Amino acid sequence: MRAGFPIALPGMTVGLLGGSFDPAHDGHVQITEEALRRFGLDRVWWLVSPGNPLKAHGPAPLDQRIARAGRIMRHPRVAITGIEARLGTRMTRDTIATLQRLYPGVRFVWLMGADNLVQFDRWDRWRDIAARVPIGVIARPGWRMPARFSRAARMLWASRLPESRARELACARPPAWAMINLPLNKLSSTAIRARRRKGTT
Repeated sequence: MRAGFPIALPGMTVGLLGGSFDPAHDGHVQITEEALRRFGLDRVWWLVSPGNPLKAHGPAPLDQRIARAGRIMRHPRVAITGIEARLGTRMTRDTIATLQRLYPGVRFVWLMGADNLVQFDRWDRWRDIAARVPIGVIARPGWRMPARFSRAARMLWASRLPESRARELACARPPAWAMINLPLNKLSSTAIRARRRKGTT
């Protein structure tokens, strides 16, 4: 294993939560803690990305975002990483494939918000992502129905586990996905950045 990378042993289940985290906030903490508990994961790794190809404006410097994330997310089973920058990968499919090669025997689960499931079919090689790892979808209020009827959800519907079986997801053979509901949390990175620009935070 490369120096500076998180430790995971064969047989462990690790959720991968990718994003710009620009900035990280309590909403990210909430979905991480719920994912650990309700998907029955051993670990969650935050993959703080160098940049998001689907976003027009670049994020704050990576080191700043990782440092803030480390102050916000304090949990012994959560690692804050800049793995994609270390590996030189930009696309989710390539990141997952490389991690699977580096961590043989570890069961990875890709975690995403329901808003990302709505646009999942726009991701590079999204079908290959679904074929490689189970996908845990976290639905915030207002996004459950759009996600359920998204193009990707419809195409993967036969592989869906009901919410009552979410803890089985990490050991399910992909393609497999499950969606869990979260209580209301109004925080978003977009809103925080907007308030910063207005000088209200």
